[in-house]
Amino acid sequence: MAGRLIGIARKGRPHGPMELLDHVAIGIDTGVHGDHRGAVRPGRSNRRQVTILMAEDWTAALAELGAPVSWEQRRANLLVEGIVLPREEGVRVRIGQAVLEITGECDPCRRMDAVADGLQRALRPEWRGGRICRVIEAGAVLVGDDVEVQA
Repeated sequence: MAGRLIGIARKGRPHGPMELLDHVAIGIDTGVHGDHRGAVRPGRSNRRQVTILMAEDWTAALAELGAPVSWEQRRANLLVEGIVLPREEGVRVRIGQAVLEITGECDPCRRMDAVADGLQRALRPEWRGGRICRVIEAGAVLVGDDVEVQA
C-alpha cells in the first residue's frame, strides 16, 4: 500500500529557518536541493542526506506532549502519511522519482525541547523522530507524490 508525501522542507544553513516547499529536486550528491545537510562532503558519510517523518508519529508525539507544534519544527525534510516506514537499515523507499535508503533513526536532540518542553522525550519511542536516509536514485519530488517501500 502506498502512502503520500504531504510536506517538504529544507534549511539552507545549520540552525537556519525551515523553508516549506511544494516540490524539490533530490540529488545523489546534494540530498534535498538547497538543504545544508544533504551535500556529500569529502571524507564524510552520506548516511543523513534526507530525513523522513511519518505524520502519524508526529501526531502521536504531539498528543503525548499536549501542545500544537508545526511539523517543520522537527527540522525533517519530508513528511509522509498513510505508510509505515520500516526501522531496518537498507530498506529502500521510493518517493516521487527519488529512491532513498533508510540508514537509521533520526534521534531527536535537545533542540526539540527549545521548540516545546518535553518534545524530545515525546519523539523518542519507536523511532517517532523519523528516519535518516541516503539518496540512491536522484529525482524530483512533489507534495502529493506516492510513497512506497520497495521489496
